[in-house]
Amino acid sequence: MIDLTVIWAGIIGFAIVAYVIMDGFDLGIGILFPFFKVGPDRDTAMNSIAPVWDGNETWLVLGGGGLLAAFPLAYAIILPALYAPLTAMMLGLVLRGVAFEFRWRDPAHRELWDRAFTLGSSVATFAQGVTLGALLQGITISGRAYAGGWWEWLSPFSVLCGIGLMAGYSLLGACWLNWKTVGGLQRQAVTYAGRLGIALLLMIGIVSAMTLTLEPQYSARWLSYPGVLATAQIPLATVIVTFLFYRSLSRQKDVQPFLYALALFGLCLVGLGISIWPHVIPARVTIWEAAAPYRSQVFMLVGAGVLVPVILAYTIWAYWVFRGKVGSEGYH
Repeated sequence: MIDLTVIWAGIIGFAIVAYVIMDGFDLGIGILFPFFKVGPDRDTAMNSIAPVWDGNETWLVLGGGGLLAAFPLAYAIILPALYAPLTAMMLGLVLRGVAFEFRWRDPAHRELWDRAFTLGSSVATFAQGVTLGALLQGITISGRAYAGGWWEWLSPFSVLCGIGLMAGYSLLGACWLNWKTVGGLQRQAVTYAGRLGIALLLMIGIVSAMTLTLEPQYSARWLSYPGVLATAQIPLATVIVTFLFYRSLSRQKDVQPFLYALALFGLCLVGLGISIWPHVIPARVTIWEAAAPYRSQVFMLVGAGVLVPVILAYTIWAYWVFRGKVGSEGYH
């Protein structure tokens, strides 16, 4: 049944997907940044994301703000449970943004700002993965409040999720550079994309296998009959997309590897949805239990109905304007 609560879950889910797609590749470029040659190659990598990187984070704000407004109970439980990784993520994003701007305005200390750019990107990405892992492994709740300890979020599983997301974002970054650059930097990006694809697939396999052991709900969703007939299509689709990804790399395509890498992320997000739906806090709180009052949802939906199309419009326009190849001096 589709009601207002489901619609709001869809809006927040869309914001999260948009953030992963759009901010993932520029965070990935930050993680890979030390491996690029100092000078024109690094300048080119930065120029490839300069017109869009700050706008990409709009979706993170929309997702976080939407969670607070539409599902206040979930927000009140998740924040105390994940203060540490979420704070680390925000500090990483701030450091990354400052470094991005100051590497151009303070060339005398460009090496320092390059390192800060990599550090901020890596910390933000790792913290996002840890946050996802901590949610999946379960949050201790008593009544309507968080009842766990300060370090409950930290576990081998959450750390693996952090490492896996770093591999995934790095893959997106390499594929983006393959699309947007030429010459030696493009060839380097293709090499990295091939290696990172293997790393991501390995992490997907490990994390997926461990996820099945975390909650009975997860294994029941994926392995019980007849549901397994549908869920088995996800790993099958992953194999097909992986084949298409590596074929496009071998044929020296520009755009297709990036799209196939996004498809791998999309399959992971579909798998995540299969595991946790309809819970906003997996295996603990459903979206209906956490939802704001009906009138509040209606009021906010009016605003979202105006703002989301506007955000989509200027985002699409920005990507269209800067759709060509890029060099060390900017877009061609």
